[in-house]
Amino acid sequence: DVQLQASGGGLVQAGGSLRLSCAASGFTVRRSAFGWFRQAPGKGREGVSCMGNSDGGTYTADSVKGRFTVSVDNAKNTVHLQMNALIPEDTAVYYCASPAVAGCPVVHDDLIAAAMDYWGKGTLVTVSS
Repeated sequence: DVQLQASGGGLVQAGGSLRLSCAASGFTVRRSAFGWFRQAPGKGREGVSCMGNSDGGTYTADSVKGRFTVSVDNAKNTVHLQMNALIPEDTAVYYCASPAVAGCPVVHDDLIAAAMDYWGKGTLVTVSS
């Protein structure tokens, strides 16, 4: 079975950093794209970042550009989301997901949640002001 396990959320002050991790089992991360989404209270799910495999390209939402970076640890079959300069508006439940194909599904500058085949359980990030 394919499983994605997200971890690393927590409470942090504005300006601080957190690193989220998504451990994959049942398939190899380097062969697939991986995305991160978030959902704030009372809001819809927002695509944050995505990394394709070597031919798949990357995506970063304007709201986190310059602050969030996605990376892949092939040896540990894990994808990370490094979040720096956090602001209260980053408070949300963060989810990792994969479309199980090489490229990041982006349409009109939006990362498409409906194109993801596998989802991890969310991890809560709370940024205090």
